[in-house]
Amino acid sequence: MAKGKWAQGIPPRDFKWVIKDKLAICEKLGGFGEQHRAVRRQEEVIWVRERRFRYVISLTPGDDLSGYDELGVRWKHWPLTTTGDFEASLDSIYTELRRLLRTDAPILMHMEEVSDRLAGFIGGYVVFTGMVPDMGDAIQLTEKLMERPLGPSGRQIIATATKLAEAHSADAT
Repeated sequence: MAKGKWAQGIPPRDFKWVIKDKLAICEKLGGFGEQHRAVRRQEEVIWVRERRFRYVISLTPGDDLSGYDELGVRWKHWPLTTTGDFEASLDSIYTELRRLLRTDAPILMHMEEVSDRLAGFIGGYVVFTGMVPDMGDAIQLTEKLMERPLGPSGRQIIATATKLAEAHSADAT
């Protein structure tokens, strides 16, 4: 068994806390495409495991997450695609994520890279849950977290989440 600092693994690339000690995002563990390295993936998965993340959740369509099993990391695969009934899919994912975040253990979410789509997903989540009910404020908060402007695909996801939140609000009255 490895000892010392290597036993702790290495943090994933572009790791950011969205909700301190509850919800974090990062690039796909080990990288993606030609940048993917199996050794780096193992070191990053160890880092996640040692910090006791409850789940690693991949939003990447077609992702193979079976490698997490051998290192004892629980995972979920919620492919975020714009095909099919995107609104229903997003509503279902946000509802399940809210349920999972009620526990004390943190959750780590990723796509291949920390893209506008992942940023938009996060901005949409804070609108959907009512943490930041205004779409403009959610965009500004997301841009501050990402340290860059949010593009059209991210803004569209936040707009969809705003619509979903309004529908839930109307259903509650």
